[in-house]
Order: sequence, then C-alpha cells, then structure tokens
Amino acid sequence: MASVLVVDDDAHIREVARFALARAGHAVELAVDGIVAYDRLQRGGIDLVVLDVLMPELDGLSLCRRLRATGRVPIVFLSSRSEEMDRVLGLELGADDYLTKPFSPRELVARVAAVLRRTAPPEPVPAAQPILAIGPVTIDRDRHAVCVAEVPLVVTATELRLLATLALHRGRVLSRGQLIATVYGDDHHISERTIDTHVRNLRAKLVAAGADVIETVHGVGYRCG
Repeated sequence: MASVLVVDDDAHIREVARFALARAGHAVELAVDGIVAYDRLQRGGIDLVVLDVLMPELDGLSLCRRLRATGRVPIVFLSSRSEEMDRVLGLELGADDYLTKPFSPRELVARVAAVLRRTAPPEPVPAAQPILAIGPVTIDRDRHAVCVAEVPLVVTATELRLLATLALHRGRVLSRGQLIATVYGDDHHISERTIDTHVRNLRAKLVAAGADVIETVHGVGYRCG
C-alpha cells in the first residue's frame, strides 16, 4: 500500500484519518501544520498527502503551491469550506481531490485509493517493440522517426515519447500524472498544463497529416486508439 502524510491542526481529525487509512493498509504519518509537513516532504518517501486547507503557520493552499512548484506528489484536500469556488481553487492549484468536513472515514479511504490508482505510472509494457503502429501512424523509437501513411512527420523528442507511451497503452486512458511519470520520470518538475500543451501540438501535427489518433477523455486524460 502507500505511505500517506495526514496534515491537519485538529488532533481529532488527524487521529480519525490515521486510524481509517492505517486500517486500509497504508503507512500513515502525521503533521500538525504546513511547516512541519513541508519539512517532512523534503525528505521524500511520501506517496500521497491528505491536506487540511485552513491551518496556522502555513495553510494548505500555500503548501499546495509550494509542492506543485517542485513535484507531483498527489494531494487530497480536507476542508470545512464546501463552497464551489473553494473546491475549484483547490483543484486549480493542483490538488487531485477535495473532501469537505465532516467526512466519512470510508469515503476518505476510497478517495485516497482512487487518487493513487489515477496517478500511478502505467504498468510496464515489454520493450521489444521498437516500431509501433496506430492506424496510418508508425513510430520507430530506435530511429526517432514518426510517419503517417509512410510520409515522415517532424516531431520533437518529447512528442515522440508521448506518442509512443500512448501507443504502448493503446485503448487505455492515461492521466496527465501518469504521462508525466512515464515520459519525464520523477526527476522532472512538469505541470499538467505543460503536458496539455505538448499533446495539443502533437495532435495538431497528426491531424494536419490526416491521422486523428489521440482522444481527450475529459476530466481524466488522453487515449490513443
């Protein structure tokens, strides 16, 4: 299971979340505020953060901004504020989910499990496929070449890796987080907007060449088919 950091200034909330997540098999650590949490996260080894929005010292929104400036650890917000604009702001800052207080411990466990599934890298695919094909599109990874109906298509190295990743998992929807982890690896600090830009540019080139093979699955990610 996962290593989860629960960040909340309310001791009761921390204990409820700790008990529920530990019972589900997760290794749980606790932090009383954003400063303590940020220091712990710098040491690595945390797979997901359950983060209160309203805290002293360093609030959840500010901590989320810091974390998104340097990495992609999944974040589930907890907040007593249920207004739509608060939820939208949290998600726009890069949170993966938003749960309002009071919350059901079972729902928290389910939301954490769903975020972990959504952000996990795709299962490895055997690498003995240097040449991939999707309809009229062929991808030769060894030669760094993409052709549409045997006509060469000029793509960047990042676009080729994106296209190859989608092709290797043809028919499966890959989230932006999965694409970031697979295409860039853990050492790159890439935003989801950057991924969207690369996919948009790649799709424009493919469509102009007569191959509309990348599909956007709204609210989830992208699929090649």
